[in-house]
Amino acid sequence: MDDADERTMTDDELVDAQQAAAAGDIDEVGETVTEISYDEQRYPARPRRLRPRDQFRGGTLRRFLTDPRNANGGNPSYVEWLVRQSMLKDADVLSRQLSGQPSMWRNPYARPDARRAIESTDVWFTAYPISLITRPGESFLDALGDEALWEAFEWVGINGIHTGPVKRAGGITGWQETPSVDGHFDRISTQIDPEFGDENAFRRVADVAESHGGSVIDDIVPGHTGKGADFRLAEMAYKDYPGIYHMVEIPREDWALLPEVPAGRDSVNLDAETERELSARGYIIGELQRVIFYTPGVKETNWSATAPVVGTDGLERRWVYLHYFKEGQPSINWLDPTFAGMRLVIGDALHSLGDLGTSALRLDANGFLGVEKSAEGLPAWSEGHPLSHAANHIIAGMVRKVGGFTFQELNLTMEDIRDTGAVGADLSYDFVTRPGYHHALATANTEFLRLALNTALETGVEPVQLVHGMQNHDELTYELVHWATTHRDTVYPFRHDEHTGGEIAEMVRADLTQKLTIEADYNLVFTQNGIACTTASLIAATQGKATLDEITEADIPAIRDAHLLLAKYNSWQPGVFALSGWDLTGSLTLPADDVRHLIASGDTRWIERGGHDLLDVAPEAVSSVSGMPRARSLYGSLGDQQANPESFLSGLRDVLRIRGDHGIAIATQVDIPQVGHPSMLVMVHRLDGGDRRAEDAPLQITVLNFSGETIEGTVRSEFLVPQSTAVDAATGDVVGRVDELQSFSLELGPYAGLFLVLDAPETED
Repeated sequence: MDDADERTMTDDELVDAQQAAAAGDIDEVGETVTEISYDEQRYPARPRRLRPRDQFRGGTLRRFLTDPRNANGGNPSYVEWLVRQSMLKDADVLSRQLSGQPSMWRNPYARPDARRAIESTDVWFTAYPISLITRPGESFLDALGDEALWEAFEWVGINGIHTGPVKRAGGITGWQETPSVDGHFDRISTQIDPEFGDENAFRRVADVAESHGGSVIDDIVPGHTGKGADFRLAEMAYKDYPGIYHMVEIPREDWALLPEVPAGRDSVNLDAETERELSARGYIIGELQRVIFYTPGVKETNWSATAPVVGTDGLERRWVYLHYFKEGQPSINWLDPTFAGMRLVIGDALHSLGDLGTSALRLDANGFLGVEKSAEGLPAWSEGHPLSHAANHIIAGMVRKVGGFTFQELNLTMEDIRDTGAVGADLSYDFVTRPGYHHALATANTEFLRLALNTALETGVEPVQLVHGMQNHDELTYELVHWATTHRDTVYPFRHDEHTGGEIAEMVRADLTQKLTIEADYNLVFTQNGIACTTASLIAATQGKATLDEITEADIPAIRDAHLLLAKYNSWQPGVFALSGWDLTGSLTLPADDVRHLIASGDTRWIERGGHDLLDVAPEAVSSVSGMPRARSLYGSLGDQQANPESFLSGLRDVLRIRGDHGIAIATQVDIPQVGHPSMLVMVHRLDGGDRRAEDAPLQITVLNFSGETIEGTVRSEFLVPQSTAVDAATGDVVGRVDELQSFSLELGPYAGLFLVLDAPETED
């Protein structure tokens, strides 16, 4: 056993452990699996795809169960039970497997490398575990390892899968687990949640993906956990565990400052007055720059107070802890002297990469890892803090060091994305232009989208660094942080006038809210963050459908064409392209009454997370195994769409074939020119394979029409060479010749898009 496990087990514990092992509830102690292959021997020579698992020493985590009695800090058996399932304990075991190993020095790790990651996998399916409808008795992970699913993915051009959060989440109260409060992003364990399968099933997904040229991407959450074993041990002031979290013990003489915790709860959110008082007395740093998920009476500040908790020393304590998100998601402290939080997160990452066989990790909510008290009267510094950059550098560097890559979900300013990307994650989620292209579709005007694209280029955020996603499990975010915060007073030309960034953000939000939620009753505003919708329901709203019942079979072709337009926008530019099961099936939002119990607290995103059956394996199922009601699908299953050349999936296959044939994923964007029609968007790229020195590489032009009408417009750019010919990559037809003004004209049908390659002018003898 490990040094940390050098305790003699009692007879009862030994019996419990043996019974659990016999029942298959825990791994066999000390089981060692050695995987040595020819591919492993040539790993340092940069394989086609990244898979760090082969570099790790064999070994598994040891898990035991006990039969507890008293659930408090005064019961050593309870404390030990919590320790054995804590993430910090697992991290200590996992990290020792790598210490002193030569595998830790085989890969460069200091600098992010977006193109290296993209060359491994560039078209992703983003799964959401609780929404996938599976065969009766089949787990989510078993379904993801289905050969038929990967055959369909390979057919359409998908070569990566982001599993979504599948590890145990939620909390622990006494001896009982409590459910997740945020779609399994409130992690409490390195173990796979039995609801979704087991570790062997996850490894099979990785193996099947590899056999079809694909990769698997997992999640880690460096900003917070759930209220699991680690948090309960922290409340008990046990060893290093309080150092995991941003939590402060309040002396008994000041308990009167804290609100009473209602019966049946373990904590309560502080109001603004209490937050100010505790800050004035020096206990907490006080108000932060914003309150994410603000809801009156539910979450008015980012701080909550615990009920009295008995510690392992017998003393009773009350704590105030930070949570950027929900009350059940206590924030991790990245600068505690014990570095317990850092150890926990790194251990979790190594488990996914080395034990489960993933190639990459998504860093969830990683922009909020540093907080610092500001000058009197000002909110605490909580966004864009240097500690966040340092922590992300450590996480991403460790992942690269073992051969993987990371992408981040960082909804901050473009400068934050640029600076974090300089040393941290290899890729960033496209919060830069995602609201922009939705706004273009809603208004049939690309002006704000062009402003966002050009601002990104000027700021130093290249599209090759971004994951251009359509719908995922989250809302359509319209916070527009770049415009509404740091650049709220910066003046930009917009709508034939000059407006500040703050004014532009307000106008864009108003446009989206009006078109998507007021004129259509099936999309809902989500707190102050954005709009809960699917891609299909967003498109239906932009096409004037006021209710779900108004969307008929006759409307599907126009919705499909607009959906393919958005796919062209996201995939016909450098970077990763990602889409979900809701996109592939054309799912609409659920009627609010179907998920009334889930949205009662204000989290309206549940309407967009309807169940979907990719392979039509359970046609009679009315919900997923997790209970998500089946959403209405406009496009049907993948198999049905493969057989229909007019389907969304068939159209998507053509789009992705062009993307792959021309290497646009690792190209360089050079220009977003002005356009001759407000509904038109033009993006100019150099197909240089990522080599900026190749200035003579062919030029490529993506031209899109964000309206439902036929338009005529002019493509003009200083990068176009007169007498060049613009060739349609789909048909081989010449659609225009560049004139002496470095322009050419063309016509685009409703929601049409062209991938044009410029042929150099013929030279005279």
